[in-house]
Amino acid sequence: MNDASSSNRRRYLAVWFPWLPSDRLARATATCATSPEAARPVVVVDKVGGALRLVAVDPQAAGLGLSPGMTLADAQARTPDLKAAPHEAEQDDALLSAALNDFDRFTPMISLDPPHGVVLDVTGCAHLFGGEAGLVAAVHARAGRAGLQVRMALAGTPECARALCRFGPGGSFDPGADRAAARRLPVAALELSEREEQALRRAGLKRIGDLDDRPRAPLAARFGRDFPARLARVLGDEDVRITPHRPPPPFVVDRIFFEPVSAPEDVERVLADLIADTARGLEARGQGGRAFQAGFYRVDGAVRRVTVRTGRPTREAATVLRLFRERLANLAAPVDPGFGFDQIRMTVTAAEALAPVQSGLQPDRPTDGELARLVDRLTARLGPERVLRFHPHASHMPERAQRLVPAAEGAADDWSAADPEDPPLRPLQMFHPPQPVDTLAEAPDGHPYRFRWRRVEHRVARAEGPERIAGEWWRAPDQKTRDYYRVEDVDGRRFWLFRQGQYGEADPPRWFVHGLFA
Repeated sequence: MNDASSSNRRRYLAVWFPWLPSDRLARATATCATSPEAARPVVVVDKVGGALRLVAVDPQAAGLGLSPGMTLADAQARTPDLKAAPHEAEQDDALLSAALNDFDRFTPMISLDPPHGVVLDVTGCAHLFGGEAGLVAAVHARAGRAGLQVRMALAGTPECARALCRFGPGGSFDPGADRAAARRLPVAALELSEREEQALRRAGLKRIGDLDDRPRAPLAARFGRDFPARLARVLGDEDVRITPHRPPPPFVVDRIFFEPVSAPEDVERVLADLIADTARGLEARGQGGRAFQAGFYRVDGAVRRVTVRTGRPTREAATVLRLFRERLANLAAPVDPGFGFDQIRMTVTAAEALAPVQSGLQPDRPTDGELARLVDRLTARLGPERVLRFHPHASHMPERAQRLVPAAEGAADDWSAADPEDPPLRPLQMFHPPQPVDTLAEAPDGHPYRFRWRRVEHRVARAEGPERIAGEWWRAPDQKTRDYYRVEDVDGRRFWLFRQGQYGEADPPRWFVHGLFA
C-alpha cells in the first residue's frame, strides 16, 4: 500500500449517471408524474445483430427485471405496457458534455468517465463547500436540478472511486477506508473481459480481496502483465492522474453566492473584485496574464464564458476590467443571467513572466505599453479577427514573407515599435500580384534605365541592387529566379522592381514592379 501520508494524497470524486438515457427522455417530455404515461416503464432500444435490443432502461423497468441486452420482443412479452424509445447516442453525449461543463464549477480538473460518467479531482477544493460532505451534497444538488439521477463515490484514486461508485455502495471514503471497501467489491469491478472474469470465478476468486491476498506474479502470468497495476489502482495503491477535458489554467479565482446575482451592476462589481484578486495573485507569482476568461454559471446549469486577450502580459486590474466592459458591451449575443448566476469564475488561461518596469522620465513620449493598451481595447471592442498585424513567415518570397495574424496573439514583443531601417530594404506598399512593366532601355543583367508603368514613362536616376531571390522549388518547381532593384526616377519616386528569369533561358526575362517606397 502507498505509504504516503493521508495529508498529501489526492481525492477524486466519481460521478455516474446510471439512468442517463431515460433521464434525458424524461427531461425532454416533462410528463406530469401523476399521468398514466409517467407510470409506464421506459426502455431505450437499438438494432443489434438484426434484432431490436434494449440498450438502456429506467429504474422502473429495471425493477421489473428488464436489463440491457434483452430483445425488445422478450421485454414486451414480460411487460406489455412498455414504452420504447430509439437510442440517440449523440443526444446522450451532448447531455453528458453539458453536465461536464456545468460541473467544472467545482474544479477545473474534471474529465469524462465513459460510459455516462465524469470524474473530478477535488484535491484542495472541498473547503470551498464546507468540507467533502458539502461538496458531495453540492454535486448531488446540481445533478438533481438538471434532472439527472446520480451515484457518487469519493476515494483516493480515480479507478477506486469509479469501482466503488459503479460496483459498490458509493459514498465518501477516508484515506485507507477506500482500500478496505474496494476489497469487498466483486471482481467485476476490475472490468475485465467476460472470459477473464469467468476464469477468476471458476478459480474461486469472487472478490477483489481474494485477489489482493494472492501473490502478484502468478496473477500477472495468468492474466497479463497489466493485471497487477489494474488491481493496484482499483485498491487505491496506485494513483494515475486524470487528464482534464481542458488544460488546467495557471490561475483561478471563484465567487460562489448564496443568492443568485443578476443585476448588471452587481455582476460588474463581482468582476472587479475577481480581477483585483487575480492581479494580486499574479503579482505574487511574478507573472502577467495574456488571456483572461470570465465564466458565468447560471442556476439552471447554463455556462457562458467570455475571454479578453492582451498584447502584452499585464496585471493592471483597471485595464482588464475596462477590456471586459467593452467586450461584454459589444457581444453579438449578450450574456443572459436568466434566473441569476450562482457562481462567477475568473481564469487566467495564458500567463507569462512579468518583471516590474521602471517608469520613464519622459511621460509625453509614446511607449510600447500605450500601443499594447490600444490594441487590447480595439480587440475587445471589434473582436480578435478584425484587429490584425503582420507576422514574419518562413519564406524568402516577399509576397509570402509576412502574414496577417490577430494583433493580440503571439509573443509580447512581436509587434512592439522598432527602429526603422534607413533606408528601408522593403517597401510598405506592395502589389499582389506584381504588376508588369515595359523596359525601354536596360543593361544586360542590370537595372533598367527607362521603363513604362501604367502608361507613364519613368527615367531612372539611381538604382541599388540586385538582390537575388531564388524560387521555392519545393512549392513551385517552375518558379524562376528574381533579381530585385530599388530604383528612383528623376522625379524622386522610388520603386521596387524585379526581373523574373535570366538572359540565355528559353523564355526572355520579364520585369515587374512589386512595391512603392514612401
